[in-house]
Amino acid sequence: MNDRDKRAAGNEQARRIKQYENIMREAQMMLDGSLDYDPEALRDMADELEAYYKSPEWKRDFADDEAGRLSKGLKRGVLSEDGIYNLLEAIGEGR
Repeated sequence: MNDRDKRAAGNEQARRIKQYENIMREAQMMLDGSLDYDPEALRDMADELEAYYKSPEWKRDFADDEAGRLSKGLKRGVLSEDGIYNLLEAIGEGR
């Protein structure tokens, strides 16, 4: 893989992590009441997060985070095993 391909892959990875980080944040805000509660939207967010959590992409993103290959400024709470698991559990209890 040449440098351009590596940068493109890194940009795609950062975009994906940001996307799921935003979904996780919005779901948490619904649960804590700082965002209007929408059960259907929350279920959709949980389904998206669960699919990502079980995907090879999450495993790769997690491994790259553990190896220090992600940008220091990138928010990565979605790569916390406990964080995403606990959020999915909390959403499941509310379903």
